[in-house]
Amino acid sequence: MYEAVAAYPAGDSTVSRQARTAADYGYDGLVVRTREADFDAEAISDRYGIEVVRGIEVDAADPQSAAGAVGNYRPECSVLLVRGGTDVLNRYAVETDRIDVLTRPMVGDGDFNHVLARAAKTHRVHVEFDFGPVLRASGGPRVQALQELRKLRELVEQYDVPFVVSVTADSHRQLRAPRELRAVGEQIGFSPDQLTAGLDAWGEIVARNRERADERFIEPGVRRGPYEQ
Repeated sequence: MYEAVAAYPAGDSTVSRQARTAADYGYDGLVVRTREADFDAEAISDRYGIEVVRGIEVDAADPQSAAGAVGNYRPECSVLLVRGGTDVLNRYAVETDRIDVLTRPMVGDGDFNHVLARAAKTHRVHVEFDFGPVLRASGGPRVQALQELRKLRELVEQYDVPFVVSVTADSHRQLRAPRELRAVGEQIGFSPDQLTAGLDAWGEIVARNRERADERFIEPGVRRGPYEQ
């Protein structure tokens, strides 16, 4: 099982500190989603016995800006994420083959519906279940976060959309052990096996992209989104 975290300077903890805590919680791997983070993945992996890989989360104002960032950063990372939160960004992300994960699709004004679910399945873009607001909020915000996750789960199950699970931790203190995430998963209707699959999916993305890079993989019939050349 893997987690995907932010790290210094975008987060409060270094990659090394995040990796140490993740290893203590029983994770096999850690995706660092902060582009600016400076770290030696091999050295940290050896020190804590957990695979540490570089990811990049693109946070753009619009699809045109996101497309430029995706083109620049795709060769630099093992996992490429795009932050959603608006309908146009969500749609761009799920229609673009070079993107691995759509994060935070229902934050802000964003929504996720059956059209986007079908596109995500077609383009094999994983949708992120962010458990962080449920674990870190209370009262009305927590109730709303649970409702959004339940809606997302229903669509993901109905259309067999690939997905990942995370708590979007930007500090090692925000990381949670898998058993704690299973408790949240049960509240939104996930089985323990589904929750585990969502954590395992990060590692599967890493393995898939490494295989493609090692073999100089060229996939026939790749569909480009409307914002890509």
